[in-house]
Amino acid sequence: MKRAQGAALLMVLWIILMLAGLVSGYALSARVESMQGNGLARELAAREAARAGVEYAVKRMLEPNANRRFAADGRVNRLVFEGTPVDVEVRDETAKIDLNAAAPELLQAFFQALGEPRERAVKLALAIVDWRDPDSLTQPGGGAEDADYAAAGLAWGAKDAPFSSVSELEQVLGMRPALFKAAAPFLTVYTGSAMPDPQFADGIVLQAMGMNGKIPAADPDAPPRPGSGTYSIDSRARRTDGRIARISVVLRMGGNGLPGSTYTPLRWQADGGWQ
Repeated sequence: MKRAQGAALLMVLWIILMLAGLVSGYALSARVESMQGNGLARELAAREAARAGVEYAVKRMLEPNANRRFAADGRVNRLVFEGTPVDVEVRDETAKIDLNAAAPELLQAFFQALGEPRERAVKLALAIVDWRDPDSLTQPGGGAEDADYAAAGLAWGAKDAPFSSVSELEQVLGMRPALFKAAAPFLTVYTGSAMPDPQFADGIVLQAMGMNGKIPAADPDAPPRPGSGTYSIDSRARRTDGRIARISVVLRMGGNGLPGSTYTPLRWQADGGWQ
């Protein structure tokens, strides 16, 4: 009798331990899911704040009153969305060097302004021309066509067609990841202009154009100059909990066929993380 009671008591203790383990597991799982949900909510809040920065910049660029427009020269505009600070920069796309239209001399000077030795800058500029031109003839003085890519062990050759995006530059023979990262913010494929507009251009671009220091500083009290209608917008949101979100876009003002649309996105990139 005592043995049976002991066995029953032992079984009850095992059942209690099993139930306690299940309850603990469920509690831990619920806490993990709650923390994940809170993290996703904070990430979404940061991303929406950055998106609000883009939309607000569009609104300001469409203002009939020139005094209320954002200047399209890359200066920082600070706003607050639902308690989250957002920094917004707008730059006219004509401030950049067009990979499909720039002369090799301008491309060479640009890469030299970024710190490339002259010889490498020349070869890279000519390789860009060979990438975008329709023939298979190497540029006089350098460049890169299919045979050069094959000799370098690359599975692709020169495109022999215009650049579709700035990111294509990474495939051009001689382009290094670090150099591409430094160059990309100053390049475009959306203007078709042989020369950037110096009134909007950054110092690196002005240096490549041989105009560094020759453009008078903009009067901060003067109304912003009318832009081309195609802009790069960079919106960065930073929450107090450390969550950050960034949206970088290139867009062209004007409807895209959708009801109520005010712009056409040409490129859209979003990322985020922690400070």
